[in-house]
Parts: sequence; C-alpha cells; structure tokens
Amino acid sequence: MKEIKYFTQEELRRIFRCIEGKKETSKYWLRNLCIFRVAYRCGLRASEIGLIKRSDYNSRTGEIYCRRLKGSLNNTIRLDKQTIKLLVEYTKQYKIKDTDALFSSQENRPISRQMLDRLIKEYCREARIPDKNKWHFHTLKHSIAVHLAESGLDIKEVQYYIGHKNVNNTFIYFQFTTTQQCEMYKKLEKSRLLV
Repeated sequence: MKEIKYFTQEELRRIFRCIEGKKETSKYWLRNLCIFRVAYRCGLRASEIGLIKRSDYNSRTGEIYCRRLKGSLNNTIRLDKQTIKLLVEYTKQYKIKDTDALFSSQENRPISRQMLDRLIKEYCREARIPDKNKWHFHTLKHSIAVHLAESGLDIKEVQYYIGHKNVNNTFIYFQFTTTQQCEMYKKLEKSRLLV
C-alpha cells in the first residue's frame, strides 16, 4: 500500500496560525482561513472549493453541502464551531449573496485550483512544514481522512465523510498510524500474551 502524505494536527495548527497572522497585511486572510478550514473539515479537493455557493452553506445548522468531483459522492458535512464562527464573520464582511460562489477571487470568479495551490505552498513555507511533499492542497483531504480514522470512526463512516463511492479507496487511510500502533500495543499488554 502506498504511503500517503498528511498534515499532523500540530502542522495544521501552525498553518492556520500563519493565515491568521496575515490579519494586518492581507485583506484576504479571513477568506483564506475559511477556505482552508472548510477544505480540511469537509475533505475537499482544490477544484471542489470553487463549486461551493453561498446557498450551499446553512448557517442555521452549520452544515455545508459538498459537490464532489472525480466520481465521488456529494454529501453534507457539519462544520466545527470555530469554522462556523469564522464563516459568519466572513459572509457578513464580504456581503456574499446566495447565488454567489462562497469563495471568490479578486476578479469575483470562483477561486481557482491554481491559486489554492499557490496559497498552500506559501503557508506551508511560513509554517515551516519540513516535508515539501506535503505542500499540496490535496494534503488537506488526506489529513482529515487520517485524523478521522485515528479518532475511531469506522471505514464506512470515513468513506461517507470524504465522499468516496468505493470503500476500497478509503482503506489507504487505515494504515497503521502512530495512534493506531499505540492502541494495538495497549491491547497486547492487556492480553498478556506469553511470547
């Protein structure tokens, strides 16, 4: 099974802090922070971010409808409280209408995959993420999938969450991570195997 690259929780915190640190120097810091948090939380590809309309986000329930590409299944994901809070601030500040793309470029077009790839590289550099093989927007999707697997969700739950049509595509996220190895060794210690 091939090794996948993903951000640790600490690396994600550093990336988010770098984006927040742009508060004084970039008028797009809030948009970018919302993009990265939504992409991570929903397991979205860069090309799927531009598909989200304002009307896809239900601010009452904190859920967002995700249109997925490459044969994946569309679904609705509930966001975490911090992302909801940021989206409330973002949608008010940018006065986004229901028919508009939720995340737009300076030209008022849906944000492009190319721009998102440029941004992830910039933020990874600033966050001092050492492994340059992680410096891709798709790493956010891999990250949430691994983190969900580590949190104890079963394979069918992770499959739904990230929109995989075929469960076989989800198996890769259930490789033995450090957390899973620790759990395995705890079970072995409890069983008191005489080996």
